[in-house]
This record gives sequence, C-alpha cells and structure tokens, in this order.
Amino acid sequence: MRRRDFIKGIAGSAATWPLAARSQQLKLLRIGVLTGISVTDPETKVRVGAFSEELGRLGWAEGRDVQINIRSSTGNSATRRKNTAELVAESDVILAIGNAAIAPLLEATRTVPIVFTVVIDPVGAGFVRSLSRPGGNVTGFMMFEYSLSGKWPELLKQIAPGVTRAAVLRESTLPAGIGQFAVIQATAPAQSLDVTTINVSDEREIERSIAAFAGSPNGGLIVTAGPSIINHRKLIVMLAAKHRLPAVYIERLFVAEGGLMSYGPNLIDANRRAASYVDRILRGEKPADLPVQTPNKYELAINLRAAKELGITVPTTLLARADEVIE
Repeated sequence: MRRRDFIKGIAGSAATWPLAARSQQLKLLRIGVLTGISVTDPETKVRVGAFSEELGRLGWAEGRDVQINIRSSTGNSATRRKNTAELVAESDVILAIGNAAIAPLLEATRTVPIVFTVVIDPVGAGFVRSLSRPGGNVTGFMMFEYSLSGKWPELLKQIAPGVTRAAVLRESTLPAGIGQFAVIQATAPAQSLDVTTINVSDEREIERSIAAFAGSPNGGLIVTAGPSIINHRKLIVMLAAKHRLPAVYIERLFVAEGGLMSYGPNLIDANRRAASYVDRILRGEKPADLPVQTPNKYELAINLRAAKELGITVPTTLLARADEVIE
C-alpha cells in the first residue's frame, strides 16, 4: 500500500470513531447537576440515576467519557451561591432539577449550557423566551402547565365526596407555589370546596398547621409541587394519615410513601429524557435551538391500603383510569 493511501485510510477511520471515544483521548467532559432537593435524598439518586443510565445508552460512560458532579440548591443563601458557583466553574453542561435550581444558575451564568427538568412555567418565570424558541443558554423539560392544578380538587372530590374543605400545601415564597394555588382557588368552587393555604416551611409549622386544619370536619389536603414539600414528604404523608385527611399529591412518590392518590408527571422519565438534550449539546448543538418539551402524559396513582385505613371505597371509575394501583 502506498504511504499516501495508508495515511488517507487512517484519517478516514478516525473520522468514524465514536465521539465518546475521541473525547476520552482529550478529557472527561464535565456534567454538573444542581438539584432543588437534598443530595442525600433517595429521590435525588433515582432521578440522577435515570439520567446517567440514559446517557450511557447514548454512548457516554461515566468515568470514561463524562464526569458527573452533583450539588444541591437547598440550605442558606451562602451555601446555595457556593454550590452554584462551583458547578458553573467546572461544568461543560449543567442539568438543573427544579425551579429552585434553575433560578440561581441563571443568576450565575448566561453562557454555560443548562438543561432543566421539574420546572413549572419556564416562560412565565423568565427562564426561556418561549417553548419553541427558548433562546439563550437554557432549555429543558417542563414539569407541567398550571392548568394541571385544576384537576386536583376534582380528583379529591371524586375519591372523597364528603370533603368540603381543602388545605393546599404550597411554597408561598416561590412563584410556582403562588401559581398553582391560583388555579386551585379558581376551580375549587365548581367542586363545592372551600380552600385555604398551608405555607410549607419547617417541620414544626407543618405539624401545627395541619393539626389546626384537621380540628374541623370534612377536610382534605391538596399537596402541590415544591422542593421543601418533597423534602418533607414523609412527614406530610404521616400527618395526613394521623389526622385522617384524604389527600391528593402532585406525584407518585407520595403514594409510594403511603399517600392516598397522586396525579402528575413522571419525573423520573423527565430526567431520563433530559439525557437526550445533554447528549445533543455535548455533540455541538445549542440550547437556544432545542425547544422546551412538555410531559408526554400525566399519571394517576392510587394506594388502596391508604384508602382502606381512611375508610374510603375508591370508585371503580377512578381505578379504571389509574396508571398504578398499590395494594
């Protein structure tokens, strides 16, 4: 073989090497993860695990091609700024899980690519310009549209027709907490429900507020989305059972913990889908050109054991609609 043909053959084969293999020759690409809940929360492990597993399926092996670094946006403002600054400084792309994670990241950088998940109303919050053309350095997978919140009063009435009062657990310091309650408040009268709020902060306040609400009859709970609500989920589910309050939750995670019913997006699937956008960005595409994705579907989960303990007979119409029934 002539030397010129040999060199041409080598060059041609190099062009077909997998991108991940070529990146290994240079460096490990760095993926930062900022989560709105604690790094030690088992749910963080599940969400990041789904993301990492899908990255591997797409050809990016952790430790060979990419390095994943996880930080939390919980804690005081100094800790939050420190964690955010570290990720921005050391990452080629960042996965932001939750509204509480994406907000501080955008304060710290407008250049490092960011893919978000578990974010409500990214346009209204000012994170992107539009869903189809996000612009800037951010895109991702939104958690749900506010209109979903209007289904929770309806479902609470269906599973517990005797409920006439509902306490809405929400995070009043977050725009998403305000937005979810606004929709619930607008739709509750059609279900003959009088709604009040319980602002989630520390454990003592949650316990005191739920106990006070449960002092009057015919009450139920609607538990909305928010990082502090997720962090206190075991306590909230326990208090709902203790005070015999039928409750509708934002996601299946609460039902798995013993809650009565949930209706919302599959957040594990959202983090799995986020890997596809991180893959495309690592291969050269820009977040501004990747449209924000909405959930593929919303899922209904029901815990029959919780229903039995509350003395509730779940309507067959609800059981027929359920995506998951926990015995």
